[in-house]
Amino acid sequence: MTKREIRTQYSGFIFFAAKLLTVATGIGFTLMITWSITKEENGIWGTLNIIMPYFTLMSTALPFWVMRFVARDKEGATKTGILANTAIGTIATLIYFALLPLIIPAFGLENYITFFVVAATQIIEVHLIAVLEGCLQAQRPHYVGYGLLVSEICKLLLAYVFIIALGLSLLGIAFSIAIAFAIKIAFYFRTIFRELQSKITLGYVREWLSGSAFSIYNIAGDRIAAIIFLMIPAFGTEIAASYYQVSAPIANVITYSSFLAFALYPKILAENKLQEATTSLKMVLMFSIPMTAGVLAIPSAYLLILPETYVEATPVLMILAIDALILTLSSVFGSVLFGIERIDEKAKIPFREVMRTRLFIAFSLPYVHSLISLPTAFYVLTYFAGGQPVLVAAYALGINTTVKFAMFLVQYAIVSRAVKIEIPWKNIAKYVFASILIGMMLYVIHPTGTYKTLAVTALGGLAYVTLLIAIDRETRKLLKAILQEMRKNRAVS
Repeated sequence: MTKREIRTQYSGFIFFAAKLLTVATGIGFTLMITWSITKEENGIWGTLNIIMPYFTLMSTALPFWVMRFVARDKEGATKTGILANTAIGTIATLIYFALLPLIIPAFGLENYITFFVVAATQIIEVHLIAVLEGCLQAQRPHYVGYGLLVSEICKLLLAYVFIIALGLSLLGIAFSIAIAFAIKIAFYFRTIFRELQSKITLGYVREWLSGSAFSIYNIAGDRIAAIIFLMIPAFGTEIAASYYQVSAPIANVITYSSFLAFALYPKILAENKLQEATTSLKMVLMFSIPMTAGVLAIPSAYLLILPETYVEATPVLMILAIDALILTLSSVFGSVLFGIERIDEKAKIPFREVMRTRLFIAFSLPYVHSLISLPTAFYVLTYFAGGQPVLVAAYALGINTTVKFAMFLVQYAIVSRAVKIEIPWKNIAKYVFASILIGMMLYVIHPTGTYKTLAVTALGGLAYVTLLIAIDRETRKLLKAILQEMRKNRAVS
């Protein structure tokens, strides 16, 4: 991969736009599925989505370190990383096939063996995509956004062919995803073709495997912390779980703004440009604050896009919106925290030394989170929720969000002690002011119905940008810089 300057703002906006497009393509894909398969088949599709993550759990363990090596331009890191993660994906696929004879009867899936066999291609594809995107993020992060656009559009078109035109039902879903992933992988390979001609360095693999113990440690911590979500159906039945399931995708759109800082991590790794952190923080908050305000202003309007019974999930959605804002903030400071760490700068990952770094503290935060949130949630749900679904979901998620904010403060303290990041308080104040005004406008209008809600949301977004351009000189400069970057990209192309 040819070494190029990482374009933080351009890459962020490309990925942000791609993620926003996935909202539309995701809705289209879901509608095609729900219109074309039975409730039983939908349950089988859901079962696959529960099973598959266990076989792709390790897909990101090595790429965490591969990306750091590629960002520092270590020769052969890209090719070696791709081969290593492909090997791990192959092993995971073989384990899947070995366990399939046990999984099929355990879940009563004897009539859907072909579907589960075809779906196995996703395992190795996910491993390949994880490492390819790590390599691209390290030097040309905007290509990850391009890949997402290519994949999502192809998936939608393929779904129409296989599910609607050919009527292949579940097999159509499996084929659509597998082929869309394959197209994305081909696009990525084409982008990094030159780097594949470099030599393989097996010494890197030894270092990555050593470092992956910490990645696995972090992944395990996250899975333990996620037990709080299992408490929701355990204490509030499937009704409480449904409130969470319908609210989460709406709130998750707020987290898409974090992708505006997608290139910050490799930028700091490769060039140590910490001043980019302030710019990235401005970009992220410029969008995440009004998006959060919009959800808090008219949560019921977004829930009424779904069947009317889900409007009871309003407090759940409001809590998740705040949670998404905290997660978005945390992602920016996380990029700085991981970017400034130099323990592996010389292509070595000394195990004992890593345990004394800020990386290990960051990897350990999920365990602290769990230690506080899980017993607290158990106590509150047992004695105060009374088995009421809305209260169960709201209390569990409220506790999780509160603890997450505390962990963010710890993360912020760690970063602040290591480096000085200028917080753009004046800009943030203007974002908050503009967001409050637009939120009040949305609250007064308070639309009902899918099309009205989406139209008013778009109108609110346009009004926010217009107001911000009028009152904030930094916003005008930032948008001008982004337009210049886009023109520069067209000229280079």
